[in-house]
Amino acid sequence: MAMSWTRGLKHGVVPRHAAQLVESRSLAIASKAKKGGKGDASKTPALSQELKSTTVFGANIFKEGSDPKIQPDSEYPDWLWHLLDKRPVLSELRRKDPKTLSYEDLKRFVKLDNRSRIKIRNDLNAKN
Repeated sequence: MAMSWTRGLKHGVVPRHAAQLVESRSLAIASKAKKGGKGDASKTPALSQELKSTTVFGANIFKEGSDPKIQPDSEYPDWLWHLLDKRPVLSELRRKDPKTLSYEDLKRFVKLDNRSRIKIRNDLNAKN
């Protein structure tokens, strides 16, 4: 059977029983819950406002255990609060004097400038 499949795949011929298997499979469709039936929304427990504001729901990755509690801001590291800060873009960094840039901004400038030059070089090579 395996040899016939490999021969069929090489020549683009699919056996008839395989085509029937593919045609007979379909996607499962979720049925809509009836009003007032077993799928009623009253079964889902309503979470209290206090519990919602003190717990991170869905953060527990283990089968057993509970979701972590939200801690006060002083319990989190300082770098966490700077993750969403806006960083300067390449055009802003080019306008500034490289001697006055901080170490982090200088590293960012070199990285963005290299990336820009690579993109330009790739565009030129693709056109030729």
